[in-house]
Amino acid sequence: MKPYLLDSSFVIDLLNEYSAGREGPATGWLRRNPRARLWISPVTYAEVLEGADDPPAVAERLQRYLWQGIGRAQAQRAAMRQRRARHRRGENDAWQVAVAECMGGVIVGHDPPAFAALGAGYEDHRRR
Repeated sequence: MKPYLLDSSFVIDLLNEYSAGREGPATGWLRRNPRARLWISPVTYAEVLEGADDPPAVAERLQRYLWQGIGRAQAQRAAMRQRRARHRRGENDAWQVAVAECMGGVIVGHDPPAFAALGAGYEDHRRR
């Protein structure tokens, strides 16, 4: 099974659903994919913590996911994709794509403008 790189849009939905005590698109996606290997990157971690009301609690919650760091291979991939793109992605989106590609993974989130062109490399958790 491919690894799934969780975008901040997925994690934010998931945290909001947990907080509200209701199932939504993120918890539904998890229920439908019980064997998925779930990863986060430093990009997801930073974006989620930036908007968190209780950063220490959120940081603790994020420890349950596997960690995919960013190194030279990801930097080279991000630079190559940005150089070749007719329309540059935002920097964080470019990093997410590079991380997912280097790990042979699929980005899970809800940001079609940033990731839909990845085809099978992107799964929108809000679409069924």
